[in-house]
Parts: sequence; structure tokens; C-alpha cells
Amino acid sequence: MLLIVGTVPDDTFPLTFGPPVLDGADMIVKGIRVPVNRGTPALVGAVLAACQVLGQMPVETALVGDIGTGKGSRKLYERLSRELPGMAATTLAFHYLQPDVDWHNKILFSVEEMEKRPVLIADAGFMYAAKMSGQAPSYDLFTPDVGELSFLADETAPHPFYTRGFILHQDNQVPDLIARAYEHRNGARHLLVKGSVDYVVADGEITDQIRNPAAEAMEAMGGTGDTLTGLACALIESGKSIPEACCIAARVNRMAGVYANPTPASQVMDVILQIPKALGRVQETRDKKQETRG
Repeated sequence: MLLIVGTVPDDTFPLTFGPPVLDGADMIVKGIRVPVNRGTPALVGAVLAACQVLGQMPVETALVGDIGTGKGSRKLYERLSRELPGMAATTLAFHYLQPDVDWHNKILFSVEEMEKRPVLIADAGFMYAAKMSGQAPSYDLFTPDVGELSFLADETAPHPFYTRGFILHQDNQVPDLIARAYEHRNGARHLLVKGSVDYVVADGEITDQIRNPAAEAMEAMGGTGDTLTGLACALIESGKSIPEACCIAARVNRMAGVYANPTPASQVMDVILQIPKALGRVQETRDKKQETRG
């Protein structure tokens, strides 16, 4: 089972555990409809779109409304810390949550009590807490953008807001930032660094760089980093190795963007709708290459 943990930017959204369904431009969980525009709903939307090609797999969500106050996140942390040991998640993805080191550590303790340790993926707020706690090496995959990578690379920064300027200005030196993050034990076992070039990293070594295809309008579109993380989650749960899942996810996300033919007015749902076509195309191309090598 893939379990996705995150928040919805709506304070009225209740603490809800359950399987999500994609209906048009909305995600539905336990009868509650949420627009899929960015954040955790966009991640979930990408997962469900990928399942149309990968085949149906058990997907569950643990969600709560939070508009940045942390009130909803704390409710979710508390319930999850109690219930995780009895859950049968094989892939566990943490997304937008208010960073809280104490609650992060309680969640990690609960993971250790699970019958079988799942693949641990962290992005956004929960990734910040993982780094701040000093527990980054406990994770199998982080999916930072370049700005977040700069935070991982700054061993003194307690929050991305406090990343030192000289590190933030190294945008064109991603390999150096990756090396620095691992030097200070602030990287997960794998990284998928999202940007104009997507970097796949295993144990501190860059194993792949994905530049194409490219749709320039995607750079300004909110939510495409969330869809990339969602694709990686779905592919890992389907049985792909983490490096292979990251490579495929990056290519699919880019191709879906090209198929969507985005403009500055486009929404991330336009990209999500193209994921099945893009994933089918990428898988077909990879299969042909493997046949040729065979």
C-alpha cells in the first residue's frame, strides 16, 4: 500500500484517512471533494493518473486541513503516531506538513514499530523537519527543488528561510550543493532534485540528469514539482527501484507538460490529465531500448 500523508490548504477540511478517487479536476476522499491544483492534492492526482497505466494499486491518504498555522498538522501527527505501527504501508510518502521536529521524531519512532519498514519518502515541510532533526539518512528518498537543496546543503540553517545567502546563490552549482548536503549528512539515500535539469542521486553520486523534453511554461506553473514527486511514489510502489522510478518520473512529468502545451494560464490539472499518455509513451520507449540491448 502507498500511504500519502499531507495537508489540504483549507482549514475546514477534517482529519481524514481513506482511499482517494480522481474525478475530473477534483480529488475525493471519504465523500469530500478537493480541487487538484497544487500541494498534496496534486501529488495524489498524479499518483492516481499513473495508476491508469501501472495498474490499480492500493493507495491511501492521511490528510487534514492546514493553512499554515500548524493546528491541523499537529492533529495529523498525533493520530498518525498512534496508528502507523498497525498500518501495512509498503511506501510511505510525507508531503506538506508544518515542520515540527518533536512530532517528526515521534512519527519516525512509530515507523520503527511497523511490522515491515516501508520505503520512506519526504518532500516539502516534512523533509524540512527530517533535516532539522538530523535524521535525513533514515529516509530512502527526498525530492527537493534547488532552493530546498540549498537548505539541505546548509548545515546551520534551522529552516529554509534562514539558508545562508552564499549557498542560495549557487543555483548553477547543483552538484556542489548535492555534495555539501551529503557531507553534512543532510541527504536521504536518494535524491530527486527538481528543476530545469532533474538530477537523480544515489548515496551522494549523481546517476542521471534529465533535461528533455522541456516545456518552458512549466517552470512558472505551481504544482509540477508535486506531480513529479507523486509519479516517483507511484513507480516505487509499483516495484521499480528508486533510481529507475526517479528517472522515469522525471521524463514522464516533462512529457506530460509538453503534451499539455501549457500557457501561463494553465493549471497543474492540465498536466495530470496527460500523465497516462506520457507514462505509456515513456514505458514503450524504454521497453524498445531494452529489447534492442537484449
